[in-house]
Amino acid sequence: MIGDYRHVVTLDTAGDPVLDDAGGYTEAAVPLTPATWHCSIQAATARDLERVGGGQVSSTATHILRGRYHAQLTEAARIHFGDRTFDVESVHDRDERRIELEVVARERLVRPVAAPLDR
Repeated sequence: MIGDYRHVVTLDTAGDPVLDDAGGYTEAAVPLTPATWHCSIQAATARDLERVGGGQVSSTATHILRGRYHAQLTEAARIHFGDRTFDVESVHDRDERRIELEVVARERLVRPVAAPLDR
C-alpha cells in the first residue's frame, strides 16, 4: 500500500487577503503542516465520482488523490504537483478511521497567452 503513494505533492491554503499597491488584494500561500503529502493521483472517471459523491457526479472534478490521513487537508487546500495545481473539492476520510484520505480535486488549467498577430 505504501508503494501506491508514489507522488509527493505540496499542500497550502490561501492566507488572509492583504491590500496590494494596485488597489486589489493578494492572498499569500500558507503551507499546511506537514507541507508535503505522499499520494496517488489518478484521473477521475464518472464511476469514481459517483461512488465518492454518494450518487452525485461533480461536473468540475478531474482527479482523485489518495494518501495517508492528513489532519489539515480540507476543502480550502490547494495541492501542487510540479507545475500543476489542484483545487480540493471534497475530502473523504475512508472508513472514518483517520488512516487514509480520498480527495476529489479539480486541476487548474493554465491557458497560454495568445501571441500577437504579425501584421
